[in-house]
Amino acid sequence: MHSQCINVSVCSGATRHFPFANAMKPMSKADCVLLADPHHGLSEGVRGLLATVFQTVVMVADEASLFESAGRLNNDLAVVDLALSRGNGLELVRRLRGRFPEMKLIIVSIYDQSVLSRSVLEAGANAFIVKRTIATDLLAATDAVLAGQQYVSPAVGRCQTTQLP
Repeated sequence: MHSQCINVSVCSGATRHFPFANAMKPMSKADCVLLADPHHGLSEGVRGLLATVFQTVVMVADEASLFESAGRLNNDLAVVDLALSRGNGLELVRRLRGRFPEMKLIIVSIYDQSVLSRSVLEAGANAFIVKRTIATDLLAATDAVLAGQQYVSPAVGRCQTTQLP
């Protein structure tokens, strides 16, 4: 059996190798999710949650690795922290949507304002989740998005304590 690896950078600057058995056969879309988060500690917890549903969770920690991995993988879904972009997070969403129009996008943010969630959805995301409620919202958002629906964390707009930068 022939195998192939994809190298993905992580926060520490190290590289992880993700082997794919039988490089001639692409992975099933439902089996793989791409998780893009610059915060390694939090992304490990989210990876564990996603691993209960997906066979493979590929983690990246920077924007360049996100685009490279999304271009190589046959994934239906990406969970992306809005903070991954060092510039404009909405522009990141637009670029992802433009380059990968079929890929479902769940955007995660520490900010809970409804104006931000609307802007993220208008930019092309399928879902918006507030980080503080990710444990309760992520799987519900995943189910909704994969079923062709949009999802917004119920926490959005309820508690206006987090100010936009």
